[in-house]
Amino acid sequence: MFKKILIANRGEIALRIIRTCKEMGIKTVAVYSTADAESLHVRFADEAVCIGPAPSNLSYLKISNIIAAAEITNADAIHPGYGFLAENSKFSKICEEHNIKFIGASPDMIDKMGDKASARETMMAAGVPCIPGSDGLLKDYADCLKTAKEMGFPVMLKATAGGGGKGMRAVLKEENLQAAWDSARQESAAAFGNDGMYMEKLILEPRHIEIQVVGDSTGKACHLSERDCSIQRRHQKLTEETPSPFMTDKLRKQMGDAAVKAAEFIKYEGAGTVEFLVDKHRNFYFMEMNTRIQVEHPITEQVIDYDLIREQILVAAGIPLSGKNYFPQLHSIECRINAEDPYNDFRPSPGKITNLHAPGGHGVRIDTHVYSGYSIPPNYDSMIAKLITTAQTREEAISKMKRALDEFVIEGIKTTIPFHRQLMDHPDYLDGNYTTKFMESWKMDAVKEE
Repeated sequence: MFKKILIANRGEIALRIIRTCKEMGIKTVAVYSTADAESLHVRFADEAVCIGPAPSNLSYLKISNIIAAAEITNADAIHPGYGFLAENSKFSKICEEHNIKFIGASPDMIDKMGDKASARETMMAAGVPCIPGSDGLLKDYADCLKTAKEMGFPVMLKATAGGGGKGMRAVLKEENLQAAWDSARQESAAAFGNDGMYMEKLILEPRHIEIQVVGDSTGKACHLSERDCSIQRRHQKLTEETPSPFMTDKLRKQMGDAAVKAAEFIKYEGAGTVEFLVDKHRNFYFMEMNTRIQVEHPITEQVIDYDLIREQILVAAGIPLSGKNYFPQLHSIECRINAEDPYNDFRPSPGKITNLHAPGGHGVRIDTHVYSGYSIPPNYDSMIAKLITTAQTREEAISKMKRALDEFVIEGIKTTIPFHRQLMDHPDYLDGNYTTKFMESWKMDAVKEE
């Protein structure tokens, strides 16, 4: 087993990993930028190393600084969390070259599944249902236009190196294709340094349902059932739940089997997520695979009582999977609490938290790195907490979430708490009748909640 793990991340996920490491008797090293010196992950780690100034390209994305921090603290493993370098094959390879275990996917696996075009080809070879799409990357706009006409509108342009909704454009008519092609490539080049594009048939009003998988070094994999991530704004998830209210036992088995087939076909090692789009007829199509832990992993942990970070560490240490295919016994919902103003187009709201009161009680979990008096830096993702409720039924989990949101007080900044309060009362959400287009047709109540 590892003696010391460096967490190459920040915020709530860094603190989440530190907690599991402590329970396993493993020493931890936090890295931080100058902007994060007062974050809780820095306070609770056994050691902490400043790796640079606030901009992420000079700190959390600076591979040389992170490797140096691991070497001076004698860390024998690095956990990347999610985001930043979690799916960076170069980082995974450099860790390998320095005899530091990367607790995540291998460089080859990241390259194979991180590039969306090659991932789609791999999944087709594995026999996993895929959305009809272009045969690899589009060469130029002429190829783009020809492919779209053959496929038929509507279509979806996607950046092969994309993530977080960047480089994606839905195109309903031919006359909009050129502008979408140009803007998607520009956005992808700026965000990822790669303007490669491919095309898929656009599935109208789908559900976004993902399957959590874990694989070990023997080639064995299992799934931990599904998460419904369909409540999104501009392809950014806002809330998630498991089990999905759209799911049937038959569909759960089919999608779980497909996800395990995908993981075992590529001999995937570690925790990963196979993401699918599901149409209104419950046909499902592979969308992408995330070769890392997901933001929404806590709801899976809650419904099957399973520590995914612990399993990641055990698998990385060469211990075979202890798990099997799991199915949810409870219902769990996660609301992402962002430092954003939902009444002002979700504009970021960094600043000092002057007062914070966290909810509690049976079935309530909060993952956060902030506290009263903490100043949220403007340099990073705006998520500051995840509020998770778990109960015997979906109705009870929603009632518990309403109560927990009412108790959750964060003053000094704007947050998405009022948005989630209203969402929990929306008739379509209560009925489980929502798709990825939900946010396009709903406007929040104009009366601000203070």
